[in-house]
Amino acid sequence: MKINILGSESLGVRGLSCVVEIEGRKIFIDPGVALGYQREKLLPHPFQIAVGSRIRLEIVRALEDCTDIVFSHYHGDHIPLVNANPYQLSASKVSRQFRKSRLWCKDLKNLSPAMAKRSFDLSQVLGRRFAGSEGYQEDQLCFSQSMPHGEAGSPMGTVMMTRVEDTEGVFVHASDIQLLDKAPIEQILDWKPYVVLASGPPLYLQHLSLEKRKRAREFALLLARHVPTLILDHHMLRNEEGFSFLDELSTSAGHKIFCTADYMGNRRLPLEAWRRQLYREMPVPEGWHKAYSLGKVKTDLYRKWRGLEIQDSP
Repeated sequence: MKINILGSESLGVRGLSCVVEIEGRKIFIDPGVALGYQREKLLPHPFQIAVGSRIRLEIVRALEDCTDIVFSHYHGDHIPLVNANPYQLSASKVSRQFRKSRLWCKDLKNLSPAMAKRSFDLSQVLGRRFAGSEGYQEDQLCFSQSMPHGEAGSPMGTVMMTRVEDTEGVFVHASDIQLLDKAPIEQILDWKPYVVLASGPPLYLQHLSLEKRKRAREFALLLARHVPTLILDHHMLRNEEGFSFLDELSTSAGHKIFCTADYMGNRRLPLEAWRRQLYREMPVPEGWHKAYSLGKVKTDLYRKWRGLEIQDSP
């Protein structure tokens, strides 16, 4: 089994896009990307935009020969979008790549009106029917029932988790569960995985109580005791507190718990957390983002920072 995580907060963008290759299949889970449109009243810095552009290109290329594509839910950092902003993945750019792959989708029941319209519009552009896959099982691939996006009853809705198995063992992609509800934890443990990729708690949100943070820590440690390789990222790493949380978990568990950058052997780049710092060190002129959206400027002047140079994938 080969696991390639393309986009996440520790890799510089919002999302949890992941490609899993097993014999005879290439499964792309959550082919979407976003940058967090505004944080602290700041639009994405051009350096982060350059990183996002590179990751979008990697997603498009990875979709070319996928046998299976999975939508865990319909938020804009997990799927292509019909009305994408300049920093997201436009559905029109990848409609051709969706023609031959098998498509596995979050159930369309109980979606908010906005999410129902988003999924309908996307199905029209991609030319595909979105049939709910929750509860489906086969030898190599299966999907959970609806799981809370965070806590049960969350206005953010529900998500679908993915289990992939080959002769090496089981991989689980647990998108946006945030470690805040018991049900997805129990399902993951029942699946007996050797690698889990999951969204950690949204520590960047000030209203996340100490009780919820404690609950997330307890669930993370429960997973760590039973899962040889645990990867936590996404919401958890939208501020630097997430890395302290991760390091403390590793100490308590007695073995390393990874973020996606660690797992992939890359430098940690939580660029959303570093947005204000990026603006201080590389100022952006007024009107730059408008000009970028119109194709009048590029990110060329902002591709080098602290010894790192961003280049488009070959």
